[in-house]
Amino acid sequence: MKKIISYNVNGIRAAQNKGLTDWIKAENPDILCFQELKAEASQIDVESYRSLGYHCYWHSAQKKGYSGVGLLSKEEPKHVEVGCGVDWIDNEGRVLRADYSDFSVISVYLPSGSSGEERQAVKMKVLGFFIDYIQELSQKIPKLIICGDYNICHQAIDIHDPVRNATMSGFLPEEREWFTQYLDRGLVDSFRVLHPGEKHQYSWWSYRMNARANNKGWRIDYNIITQPLQAVLKAASILPQAHHSDHCPVVVELDI
Repeated sequence: MKKIISYNVNGIRAAQNKGLTDWIKAENPDILCFQELKAEASQIDVESYRSLGYHCYWHSAQKKGYSGVGLLSKEEPKHVEVGCGVDWIDNEGRVLRADYSDFSVISVYLPSGSSGEERQAVKMKVLGFFIDYIQELSQKIPKLIICGDYNICHQAIDIHDPVRNATMSGFLPEEREWFTQYLDRGLVDSFRVLHPGEKHQYSWWSYRMNARANNKGWRIDYNIITQPLQAVLKAASILPQAHHSDHCPVVVELDI
């Protein structure tokens, strides 16, 4: 059994100061995927993770204090692929893959478009690339787990107010349609397939308007698996009690 957690920490140094290492020790995942490091590898307290028995891998953005993904693994991967091979995406530190004997895990941080039209256009361009990238990769690696912050709520059940947010980046019709097409290419939303009708399950809350206390959130963090892994999918959950970030961790357990 493998327990895999994805967590947008919104600054790994800040999360560390809020007790992240103790939380990791208590949860004891086999693999932990980070997004939004906001740090270079040299700025991260790697020894605190190594002391828990993890191999550590990082892909930071060129821009300081921005983006970045990481991956901790109890088992040493056979191979680690840093980036996706496209410079303008890799410069922002958005994709990191660890390959094991019969499966691979990706930590991905897809862009937000909330800052304006220019970044929304970048987001849609990255989405266009990523859907084909994953489909091609899954032909070579049939058992893929794609963990991360997608910055998209797929369905109305995934957001606290689907009507008022219908024109907001992250819940736009074209983004939701992209997610449908993404899943239609042989992928499974591990949480939703096990909890099809469960409402009020979110992974991100705005810092404004007391959103988290009122659970006015969005489910934008996912552990997506390829269809060959659905038969060994045992559990999926969201951990809103973890308060190191404006996001919370999402968990998948697979009998692999």
